[in-house]
This record gives sequence, structure tokens and C-alpha cells, in this order.
Amino acid sequence: MIPWKEIAPGVWKATVGSPEGLTPLQVIGAAPRLEAMAHMEPARLPFEQSEITVEAGPGCRIVSLPLGETEKLYGMGLQFMRMNHRGRIRYLRVNSDPKQDTGETHAPVPFYVSDRGYGFLIDTSRIVTVYGGATLRTEDTRDEDIRDRNQGSGWKATMTSAHVEVRLPAEGADLYAFAGPSAADVVSRYNLFCGGGVLPPKWGLGFWHRVPTLYSAEQTMEEALEFRKRDFPCDVIGLEPGWHSASYPVTYEWARERFPDPASFIRDMREGGFRVNLWEHPYVSPKSGLYSSLKPLSGSYTVWGGLAPDYTIPEAQEAYKKQHAEHHVDIGVAGYKLDECDGSELTNNSWMFPAHAKFPSGLDGEQMRQLYGLLFQKMTDELYRSRNTRTYGLVRASNAAASSLPSVLYSDLYDHRQFIRALCNASFSGLLWTPEVRKAGSAEEWVRRIQTVVFSPLAMLNAWGDGTKPWSFPEVEPIVRHYIQLRMRLLPYLYTVFAQYRERGVPPFRAMPLVMSADEIAAAEAQQARTEADVLNTTDGAYGKRKTKEWDDQYMVGDALLVAPLFTGESEREVLLPPGVWYGLETGERYDGGQIVSIRAGLERIPVFVKDGSVLPLIASLPNVPSSTEQVALEWVHFGASAGEAALYDDDGETYDYESGRYGWWQAMAVRDAGGRWTGTMRHIGGTFQEPTAYKSVSWRFEQTRL
Repeated sequence: MIPWKEIAPGVWKATVGSPEGLTPLQVIGAAPRLEAMAHMEPARLPFEQSEITVEAGPGCRIVSLPLGETEKLYGMGLQFMRMNHRGRIRYLRVNSDPKQDTGETHAPVPFYVSDRGYGFLIDTSRIVTVYGGATLRTEDTRDEDIRDRNQGSGWKATMTSAHVEVRLPAEGADLYAFAGPSAADVVSRYNLFCGGGVLPPKWGLGFWHRVPTLYSAEQTMEEALEFRKRDFPCDVIGLEPGWHSASYPVTYEWARERFPDPASFIRDMREGGFRVNLWEHPYVSPKSGLYSSLKPLSGSYTVWGGLAPDYTIPEAQEAYKKQHAEHHVDIGVAGYKLDECDGSELTNNSWMFPAHAKFPSGLDGEQMRQLYGLLFQKMTDELYRSRNTRTYGLVRASNAAASSLPSVLYSDLYDHRQFIRALCNASFSGLLWTPEVRKAGSAEEWVRRIQTVVFSPLAMLNAWGDGTKPWSFPEVEPIVRHYIQLRMRLLPYLYTVFAQYRERGVPPFRAMPLVMSADEIAAAEAQQARTEADVLNTTDGAYGKRKTKEWDDQYMVGDALLVAPLFTGESEREVLLPPGVWYGLETGERYDGGQIVSIRAGLERIPVFVKDGSVLPLIASLPNVPSSTEQVALEWVHFGASAGEAALYDDDGETYDYESGRYGWWQAMAVRDAGGRWTGTMRHIGGTFQEPTAYKSVSWRFEQTRL
């Protein structure tokens, strides 16, 4: 038995053994949002704490938790291969090439969420292995489960287990249990415990474009202005490795032959409505001015001949921040793309420092690799915070407790379906993910990828390798323009959804198990004729593929919008609609929820649904997100026949002044009187802003069924 102590509303902690080294929670160091947690529905774990046990294993400790016969397990970070991990083994190591269903990935968060209404976190910088009902103890084996494969079809490779088992490092770890009662409550509680969700700057929610790697200042400006000429919104231009004087390893210094006057370049870009984001990685070149100061603060192995600094050491952090402030941030650089802080284990391509590497702080290579992505995010966040300026960027590795960090994960892998599954899975673990667009084999694929990325935490086209543009397929240019403009119109809604993430821990983008209960999903599926029997989730090719549909190809954006992407070669798909009435956002077609519906859509449309009674705040499509000194017209659009309400959040969109109360919350209500006349009202419900300063006027539309 493990002694547990309640340390926050609905959160219990236990320590197994004597944990060593820095952990993800310690790296982030965020204070739990206790007041928000106190307002959540009281909850308890769905089992007795005495049912969580620990025993010594060979060079490890094994924690065991009870597991129901039909219980599903979600989370474990940025997983690409599946959503329900029941019956699987998850080896949670940071890896830049997660091409197999092992659990290794860019962000292997040792936190899982059960549909029984609880979550379990292991706070350690060591690699953790989770056996999600994939082990069967001798004493738990039931005679009725033992089948003869030669004589029947009921044989299963993964037998039904009564336990989740977690392999901890020998020294132990801190464990945290989070209560529900629903899976959505568990995730919100976890995010709030880790400091709440991030609130990006408004410009971060605009459209992003990354230019080819060796572009000069002149070429970059020319490409940026092409967005304006062609009426494509764009807020951020990203520079790839060629902005450095040397890269692989990197200098963090400007290539003067391509950027002779960086400050003037960034100022000119800003005047055109563009922010500049810089690519970098952790490995410091001998040609860098930072090299000599960081060499004694670095690990015992190089990467590409560059230093791997120990950024747990304050002196190393300060050297990094000082150089970046002087050469980047203080001349207007808006943020970073933090690449290659993960490492690969592929044959003939293992470029990361090894697990036995030594670092001055005492951490070894295994621990540093698990933490590197968090350390880089934390440093850049602190750098911008010190200037009261928000940032938003990209990162290729992360871990637990990352919800408050202004970074979105991405990958060099490029499977569209896996990218959407990753978007769903990120929502269980306090992570954000972009299914960025890089290239396409056809105009159809180009459109389908653009349509999904605009409904994601960071809408980006990454042209670093092949120079693609939004208009690269002229025959579909109007469709691409339409959806990038739709992203701009939805800015007030998206910004409010992120504000709810910050204050209530509610993920802005949500997988279906965070929207519907297991019973609701089962009831919807029961209405549809099933042609295959449900079995436990398995991908063992020798024993049959999985047959249960996980609904990992659709998701909610906030409370009002459901997105159901289509992929190349598809014009029809099934959509799981939550209970209630829904409308096609762009078709107006009405659907009864609580069931599975079949949807057809041509290339010009991605299926997006809006819930009856929803009230969406919209603005006009603009070339770029308005600054804090600009005002635009706000339009409330009410959908359907039911009365409804919605929230609106506003602040200056650029600084951290909201943390001292300089923001506003409003409640918008669409109601109909006895005579059938609709009215819309907006009342202030929180913050020091009495009026939303971003908007010069407010108008209403009622009983709409489509945009």
C-alpha cells in the first residue's frame, strides 16, 4: 500500500522510494490554480487508494492500479498510432521518429486518463513503461478466458487484465492521482494543477508561413508581400536554418550575407503586419560567441560537433537568455521554433547524445533527453515574460506539466491521419499540436491538409524544403483562401477558447472522449448496424487488426464546433455527433445528435458542425490580426432555434497584464420573447475591462443555420 495525501482539490500525491534528479513538475515550477480547482465539482477516485500497490522488481519498482473489464485508457502524451491504449505497452521515451506503436514519441507524457473518471501521473525524468492492461498475473487468470485458437474464433492475443502496471525507476518517483468525475474533469484538473493552460498572443492564432531555408531578407519580404497581393491573411513568417551564420550545429547569430541589417528587416516586417519567428536547435557551434562560456556548462558528448549545454544550470540559462535578448528579442523577434531537442534511435541515424552522457548538474543523458524540450520552452517563456511580451512558437519535444507553456508541438513525420490522431491525443495530456502543411502530391491533398490545419492550435504552412505557397495549386486557390480567411473570422472565438483553457483548464481542442461519456458513445454506436464484433484494441497483425472505432479522426474546437476532416480520396465519412441538434457550419443542414451520421462533402468543404443555440463571436477577415491599438467590428451569430449563450474574452492580446486583472469577460445571450422576437445582450461578468476594447461596434444575427 502507498500512503496518499490530498494536496489540492481532487488531487492526491504519494512518494515511492527516494526519487532522484530534476522532474518535469520541478522544471516548470508553476503554482496550481487552486481557486479554479476549488470551483470544480467535488470528486473521488473510482476505487480505494489502498488498491494502488507497489512492489520491488528487478532494477525497478512496479505500481499496480485496478482496471475494469471494459475500461479505456487515454493520454500518454503525443501518440500517433492510436487513442485507446488499453491492452498496449507504452515505453515512454522521447524520440523524434515515432514510427512504431511503442509509446516513444516527441512528448511521452507519463500521464494517462481513464474513462472511469481518474488520471494517474508519474513525475520523473526517467523513462517510464506503462502496461495498460497488457499483463496478466497467474492468480488473475480465468479458465473461461483460455481459448483454443485451433478450434474457435474467440481467441485473443491480449487477454483481459485486471490491472494497469507501471514500471518506475529503481529509486522511485512521485505519483499523482486526479479525480473526475468525468474524463474531461480529470484533464481540466491536471491542467490547472500544472498552472493552467497557455493564453497565446492574438497574433499567434493567425496564419503562419515558413520560408525556404536559405532565403534572404529581401526574398522573405517579397514572399510575405505576396500574401497581401493575393488577399491571403498571414501574421507570422518563420525563418529556417539559413538565417544562422552557421547551422548544424548553430551559432544563434545572423548570416550577414543574407540579413545585413536584422533590426531593420524585422522592423519592416512588423510594419507590414508580420511577426518573425526563428528556427533553432540546442547544439552550439564552435563558431558561436556563446561557445566558450557554455563549454564548461555542457555535457560530455557533442551533437553534430556542437555543445549540448546543461540548461538546468542557472549560469547556462542566463548566457542563452542574454545572447537571445540582445540579438533577437530586443530587435523584435516574436518567438522560436525549437527543433531537434528530442533525438532519434533509427538505425544509422542515432544522432542524440547517449543515455550514459554526463552533465555538470549530475543528470545523465537519459534524464536530460527527457527534459530537454521542457527546458527550452521554459527558458524562452521566461525570456519573453521578463519583457512583459507574450510569445508563441513551436517545439519538437515536451513532457508533463507543459500546459502553461507557449509552444505547439510538430513533427517531421507527415501522415495526415496520424496528424489528426495526434491532435486528438494531445488534448488528454496538456499539449498543443499542429498538423502543419509542408507539401502535397495533389491539389486534393493540399486542400484537405489546409482545411484541417486552420482548425488547429497553430495554422501553419512550412515551405522550408520545397517552397510551396498557399497558391501553389492554382486550381484550388480560392478554396485555400476561403479557409485561411475563415480562420481569421473565428479569431474572437478561438481566443476565448484559449482563455477558458487558461482559467478552467479546458483543452481548446478536444478528443471525443472528453466531449461524450462512454455511455453516450456506446448509445450512438448502438443505433448503427455493426458489421464487426468489438474486441480489445490490438494491432498484432498475426492475430487480427483492431475492430473498434476510436473516433480519433474528429474533434471539438471549444464548446460549439465539431470538426470531422476528410482525407485524400474521400468524399464521404461517418461522424459521431454528441446529443442535441447540430447544423453544418457552411451548409446549414440540420442533424439530430446522439448518433452516427453519414456526411458527403466535395473538395470545397470540410465537414464542420455547430451546436444548436451556439453564439459565435466573429470578425471580418483581415490581412493580419489587429494590434492592441486597433478596433474592429464584432458580430455575434446565433445558430438554430434554441436560445443560447456564449462567453467572450478580451485583453490587449500582447502582454501579460491580464495576470494582474487587465482583461474582461462578457456573457452574450440570445433570447426570444413570447412574440417570437429575438434580442441579443452582452453583460460584463469579470475582469477590470468594462468594455471589450478590441471592438468598435457589436451587431447580432439570429436563427442562422450556416455562415
